[in-house]
Amino acid sequence: MKENFSGPVRRVALAILYQQGKFLMQLRDDLPHILYPGKWGFFGGHLEAGENPTDGLKRELLEEIGYEVVAPQLFRCYTGDQIIRYIYSAPLTVSVNQLVQAEGQDLALVTADAVRSGCYYSHKINQVRSLGEIHQRILLDFMEAEAKLNP
Repeated sequence: MKENFSGPVRRVALAILYQQGKFLMQLRDDLPHILYPGKWGFFGGHLEAGENPTDGLKRELLEEIGYEVVAPQLFRCYTGDQIIRYIYSAPLTVSVNQLVQAEGQDLALVTADAVRSGCYYSHKINQVRSLGEIHQRILLDFMEAEAKLNP
């Protein structure tokens, strides 16, 4: 994976956590200095210097939702906009009610239909919000790949 980036490259590890055909997403805070403010996105985040993406993902999920993911599988890497995104998938093996959200405005298990439509309703803030464009594209890619594996 060789890219011609000019300037610093950020590396992030993000999780597609799924349960009963739905995907766990967070409604990001409405802060102008973060990427995708006020949109639905994945849990995960920036890797520390020298940190392995799998270890970084595990750390981020513990910090953000108190979830200890077991054996996440690398789905794909997406590069662009000075960012390398390591996308992992894993089943969510606990109830959403057992998660302790420490980041974002809301979290929810988002349906495949909502992913396709590009928006989802937050019961916590009583508003429909868009999915981040990159997050929607990644989930659509994931759903397509899963459909090919499990026709």
